[in-house]
Parts: sequence; structure tokens; C-alpha cells
Amino acid sequence: MSAALLLAASEPELERHLPEDGFRLVSPGGRFDLVLAGDIDDVDRFAQHAPVIVIGRAEADAVDRVHAFRKGCDDYVPRPFDYQELVERIHAVLRRARPAPPELLEAGPVRIDTRTRDVRVSGRRIHLSQKEYELLVQLAREPARVFTKEELLYEVWEYRAPARTRTLDSHASRLRRKLREAGSGEAFIENVWGVGYRLLGELPEM
Repeated sequence: MSAALLLAASEPELERHLPEDGFRLVSPGGRFDLVLAGDIDDVDRFAQHAPVIVIGRAEADAVDRVHAFRKGCDDYVPRPFDYQELVERIHAVLRRARPAPPELLEAGPVRIDTRTRDVRVSGRRIHLSQKEYELLVQLAREPARVFTKEELLYEVWEYRAPARTRTLDSHASRLRRKLREAGSGEAFIENVWGVGYRLLGELPEM
């Protein structure tokens, strides 16, 4: 899923370019994954809810930066800043804030041990490439949910903007074949036309 950013700082350039790089800008009343703050005082308002990157004043010094970190900010970027560097800092903070996946993922007959990268279908072990494995883990976190192609390209391949590519489709096709062969013909990796993919069309009853 594309990250939702709360832009507390008044930055017309960021308002224009961040959506082009795949971020969603939300209002203070919405759900957000990270805050771009324009003032140290914003740290107190938002640090309990999401990671905060302070975009500091041009005249700020080391004392201001230390003060911001002590208040709980996750990064500090002084003005003037390089836009691409800021984007990379946003990605770095989001990676650190992302919760670790559970050690064991189970979806129907699919079982993934993320400690050993062992993948089994109905008890039969299958061998996956690096990206096939990452795609399967992403889908298995919410096996009945339809992930958009944009979400999967962002999470697995780190594509930051919409792209015309067959990469996802080709990997999904190979992964579907391997899962089907190991699962005696069971259906996996459903392509929801015009939207994206999900691992299981219907979860089996417990």
C-alpha cells in the first residue's frame, strides 16, 4: 500500500511532487504513516501517532536538531534540502517503522516460515526465487485481500511511481504455477481484473 503522509509543513513543492512519487497526502483527521513537520512543536502533536521527520528552519543549528530528537522526531532535514534525498529519508524511516512480519504465515494450505524462508503447500516444500518469495509473503499477510498492482510493485520492487511493466504479471504467473503444482491443482494467486492480485479467492472454513 502506498504510504500516507501528513504534510504539516507548508511546502508547495512537496505537495506537487510527493504524489508523483507514489505517496498519498492526507489531512490531520485521516490515517497517516509518517508526518513531515515544519516546526519542532509539531513533534509533540504527532510523535505518539506516527514517525516524524522535521523539516527545519534554514537558520537552525545543532541545538535545534538535538532538541527535536529529544522530543521524539525520527529524522531532521534542514532547509534548503534536496528533494530526492528527502524522499530517500522518508523511505528509510518507513522501513524502520514497519513492523516485522510474523515468523509463521499460514493461508489455506500455504505455510511460510519467514525465519528459514521455508515455503510449503499441503506439506510439500517448493523453491521460489527471491522476488517470487517476497511477492508470496506480501500476499499471504492478507490472503483474501486484493492488493493493487501499484501496491505490489511498490512493496516488492520499490517502484515509486506507476509504471507500465510486465514484471509483476510474469512473477505472479510463475508463482501461481508452482503453488498449483504443489497443491494438486488448487487455485492460488487470483488475478482480479483491472485491480490486482490476491492469494486466495476464498479462505477455507475452519
